[in-house]
Amino acid sequence: MYSLTLDLRPVIKLDHKQFELIALANRDLRLELTAEGELIVMPPTGGNTGRRNADITYQLQAWNRRFQLGEVFDSSTIFQLPNGAERSPDAAWISREEWNSLSDEEKETFPPLCPEFVIELRSKSDSLKTLQKKMQEYMDNGCRLGWLINYKQKQIEIYRCGKSREILQSPQTISGEDLLPGFVLDLELIWG
Repeated sequence: MYSLTLDLRPVIKLDHKQFELIALANRDLRLELTAEGELIVMPPTGGNTGRRNADITYQLQAWNRRFQLGEVFDSSTIFQLPNGAERSPDAAWISREEWNSLSDEEKETFPPLCPEFVIELRSKSDSLKTLQKKMQEYMDNGCRLGWLINYKQKQIEIYRCGKSREILQSPQTISGEDLLPGFVLDLELIWG
């Protein structure tokens, strides 16, 4: 199954409120909105992708519980990026300071900010080029560190603010660097 992109621009350019209403009225669908106004309907994940994603989110949350430096979000959280896109990374983290800068109302809806750290896990149906473009969009909107995990090729693409993309082949672990001190993602279950 592949994602479906609907170009609604000939009829309407969805704003945040309209997108939010559509997403809330269709809770069974995984939706995103591009900065250009295209509505993306994403298929559900398969068993292996869901298992891998759960392990990634678990490891990030376990680290965050220990160090309590921010908030962790799963793949169902949609963020309003500064460029107008509404995106949902597979896992995300926001520092406590950034999270606390939001009003209670902003915390209840789709948070109006770009996560400081994101992970995208390539599923069987994901286009690598599309995910790379999405990762660059996160970086262009204020993300400080991002990992694109491509388990098919056993590669991790590391995106850092203001730096060139780095590709690692078959790493067993990856570090959260200075942004997430002490966080090390164990990739054994991801590659397996």
